[in-house]
Amino acid sequence: MINDTYYKRRYVIAGIAIAVVAIYIVRLFALQIVDQSRREKADNNALVRQPVYAARGLIYDRNDSLLVFNQPIYEVLIIMREMGSNFDTLSFCQCLSIDTVAYRERISQISDRRKNRGFSKYTPQVFMGQLKKEDISLLQERLYSFPGVSIRKRTLRDYTYNSACHILGSVGEVNERDLERDPSYRQGDYSGRDGVEKQYEKQLRGENGVEVLLRDSRGRIQGSYNNGEEDRTPTAGINLHLGIDIDIQSMAEELIGEHIGSAVAIEPQTGEILALVSMPGWNPKDLVGKARGNNYMALLGNPSKPLMNRATQAMYPPGSTFKTLQTLVALDQGGITPDTRYPCNGPQSTPIKCTHHHGSPVDLGMAIEQSCNPYYWCAFRDLLQMDGYGKGNKHFRHRYELWREGIMRFGLGQKFEDSDVPDQKGGSIPSTKLYDRFYGKTGWKAITIRSLSIGQGEVLVTPLQLANQAACIANEGYYITPHLLHNDSTYLQADKRHETGIDGAYFKIVKDGMERVMTNGTGRWHNVPKWHICGKTGTVQNSHGKDHAIFIGYAPKDNPKIAVAIAVENVGFGATWACPVAVKMIDAYLSKHYPELADEEQITENRE
Repeated sequence: MINDTYYKRRYVIAGIAIAVVAIYIVRLFALQIVDQSRREKADNNALVRQPVYAARGLIYDRNDSLLVFNQPIYEVLIIMREMGSNFDTLSFCQCLSIDTVAYRERISQISDRRKNRGFSKYTPQVFMGQLKKEDISLLQERLYSFPGVSIRKRTLRDYTYNSACHILGSVGEVNERDLERDPSYRQGDYSGRDGVEKQYEKQLRGENGVEVLLRDSRGRIQGSYNNGEEDRTPTAGINLHLGIDIDIQSMAEELIGEHIGSAVAIEPQTGEILALVSMPGWNPKDLVGKARGNNYMALLGNPSKPLMNRATQAMYPPGSTFKTLQTLVALDQGGITPDTRYPCNGPQSTPIKCTHHHGSPVDLGMAIEQSCNPYYWCAFRDLLQMDGYGKGNKHFRHRYELWREGIMRFGLGQKFEDSDVPDQKGGSIPSTKLYDRFYGKTGWKAITIRSLSIGQGEVLVTPLQLANQAACIANEGYYITPHLLHNDSTYLQADKRHETGIDGAYFKIVKDGMERVMTNGTGRWHNVPKWHICGKTGTVQNSHGKDHAIFIGYAPKDNPKIAVAIAVENVGFGATWACPVAVKMIDAYLSKHYPELADEEQITENRE
């Protein structure tokens, strides 16, 4: 008789064996089919995935002039595992024109996993980058002598013109913050650091490809894996066309020369920026290649602040250029009429003196033409006080806020948030809260803030805003958001058109006055009559030195093609210093003739 105990145990053992086999099958299925991570690790031991870098998109101006292109550069790669103990370090260093100390320092940096997350002795690491053909020619000849060393081709930015540095920006290697913010970047990738390169990084960068290589059990590269079927070709970045005219841009930079200042030109009908100049600047080539770091630090330490884009970040009182807006808002809100006249006693006028002798009383056209300070003080006062003061300054404060809103509808006191122009400052059109904090709610009146009437005091604008102001006047009541990209249909949509709400008839009055500035007023010495230029000069008080020179204008009067703003620091009168730069820009752009400038045509202390 069979022992029942042993007979039943047979089934138990068989069940355990079946369970173990089932567990192994399930586990293998999970590892090989469901969970690919271990397979990937195994593949990574046998395969090397080398990035194939995409070429960045090219950048052109509005006339298809090539501004930014790519030049070939080279990287020296090393696989430490393959270099071996007999590696000829001295000869290797001689081929690259470095010493052994620099070699050891670089090896130490590469091996530091805190700085180089992707470090492996079995995978290629960048030993040196951004090398030109002549830098690696000797190494190429003797490459067979250095096991584990290879050369990889990449591209680096190059520039056709020594101009437009603040617009174009620069490209540099991604940092730790970039890697954390965007996982699509890898160590060693490049990205736009500022300007258009940064603003349109996603469009310009393209998509990198990959080359899959096979290596043996000792980590040595054996060649392409699976005949290259696993490789992915890179996709080049998109080419960009900017609205700038590189000829007018370069000309304006030459005209400002060694002075500190800026120039902005806009096409009024489209809002496209034709020129965006900030001086001093730098040669765009200076922030390319191995010298980028040292050159950047030199620019950063320069007391003239060349890295600052003054066209979008410098803020100035607008001076007398503000009188054009004062006229429009005062007419629109009923503070004055086209027939309003005010007395002027020239330099003896109070509480604001006039800088001209032009008779009295002064009508509106003469006030614009001769930039009469007393007229605008009286107009500002009567506008703010037209309803009286009321209890607790209620009526006066309300009128001030209405005035402020009217001024801001021209794009002042705020950034152009719907624009592709980077690094903007918003300027300032002071609010009632600011003056309440200074003086208390009942402690300030029109005379307290009288400097605002002539564009001084707490009002601050950027040159970009000034150029947009000129474009808005040229368009008789609206502006298209100023922007850099050419033929961008999104900027012709309704939400990019900003209306001031002011009657077009009032703009005609201001335009007539601005034309008179150029024919009979402060701009007459530099006028080009055939273009019917409309302009307004400004001289801004500066507590730190000589006055700043300001100018806004556009042309032609009735068919505007270009609106400009110029700001030159610490030079004196706007009519003497800023006006001629603007007129030369306008004349060159409209005539499509860009003469070579002689040295004496730059702004100099001898200019009349």
